[in-house]
Amino acid sequence: MRATLAFLGAIFGTLFLAAALGYPAWLGVQAIAPDVPFHRALGRFWQLLLLAGILLAMRRLGLRGRADWGYGIPRRRFLRQALAGLALGIATMLPMTLAMAALGLVSLRSGVDAAAFAGALAGGLAAGLGVAVVEETFFRGLMYRAVERESGFRAAAVATALVYAAIHFFARTKIPASDVDAGSGFTLLAGSLTHFARPLPVLDSFVTLVLVGVMLAFVRRRTGAIAAGIGLHAGWVFVIKSTTALTVADREAPGAFLIGSFDGYTGWLVAAWAALLLALAAGRGWLAAPAAR
Repeated sequence: MRATLAFLGAIFGTLFLAAALGYPAWLGVQAIAPDVPFHRALGRFWQLLLLAGILLAMRRLGLRGRADWGYGIPRRRFLRQALAGLALGIATMLPMTLAMAALGLVSLRSGVDAAAFAGALAGGLAAGLGVAVVEETFFRGLMYRAVERESGFRAAAVATALVYAAIHFFARTKIPASDVDAGSGFTLLAGSLTHFARPLPVLDSFVTLVLVGVMLAFVRRRTGAIAAGIGLHAGWVFVIKSTTALTVADREAPGAFLIGSFDGYTGWLVAAWAALLLALAAGRGWLAAPAAR
């Protein structure tokens, strides 16, 4: 519990600090990049503060070596696992895009040509790799390691999955530049917390993210590192980002409820698919703990 509380303290403590200091930070960003919206500037500022909070938590919990970060295997093996995970991530998420198209839930955006298609794929891959490395290092690397060492695998899997899912709903409220003032950081924070006060609209995405987080924790235990998790995560995000960039959802379609309103993708359809994959992998023994040597 001490490890979980340390990471929660780093997350929510820096979130509150970012809200308090968000306005002067945004003014500094505006002087350099005036087109950056407030919610994005505050999100990046929070990430910098969170990095400092994580480093402090690491020091208090005695996390130091490469294994604690999730990188404790040889480089070639790490790269092989990451590439295999990337291929598997794409292969397991692409059917969801095809299913959405077959059900008439999404359609190709008008004006999509070869250049736009290539750009969407490149942007999706870049986003996938960036998100995967950062989130897997934090959640299935440091946080997983600290909680597992203190409380065992089940606690580590549940804690990392729940926090991983919850953190996706922060810094989503958009405030026009003309309305930004000294209290806008707390306005954005309050807007983020409304997802938890009224969870039903985002419950489908939250459930999906929890299931994915649990699956990634099993993969972390099975492989002894975060390489495969980085690959899987990157593959999933690549397909999601590419799909949402190239298609538009039909909210009037009979099965529109299957697509999440939060990000236009991770809804009940993906949640059911994730649950099925998790059950299949567990039944096949693919997620079992490695045999003791």
